[in-house]
Amino acid sequence: MHLGRRLKVAPTDVEAQVLGEHGTCQIFHWSAARVGGVPILEALEHSGLMRGDNVRATIENEVRYANITIIEGIGASQYGIGMVCARIAEIVLRDERAVVPIGVYNAKLGVTLSLPGVVGRDGCLQILLPSLSNDEHAGLEKCIETLHKAQERIR
Repeated sequence: MHLGRRLKVAPTDVEAQVLGEHGTCQIFHWSAARVGGVPILEALEHSGLMRGDNVRATIENEVRYANITIIEGIGASQYGIGMVCARIAEIVLRDERAVVPIGVYNAKLGVTLSLPGVVGRDGCLQILLPSLSNDEHAGLEKCIETLHKAQERIR
């Protein structure tokens, strides 16, 4: 939505994902983001949006704190959560095998975090680990470390 608004295109034409956890150490997967098959950073550059303004940081903050904006606007955020839950239920009931970012326990990493996963009738059937830039990979490692520390605090 945020990228679509900036580029003046339908949000459904933007493919971008946030990985990791739903909070302050989430990873914005800029290196794979696309609009109409064009890398999103190129599209932003061509539209003149990368000059002067730090559009990446602005969008990251808008997304990271969107729940607060929603709560301030309507007093709660359960509608968005409800829509996501309804969509996941639909995917499972229809056995769609849809690829969506979904939070599941990752035994290899020892934490629950959101990565693209194939979801169907039997739940998350497969986790897809996307190619990450060096910065994104470092961010994911930091996110995993943060989640491990949170686990230790509750043990």
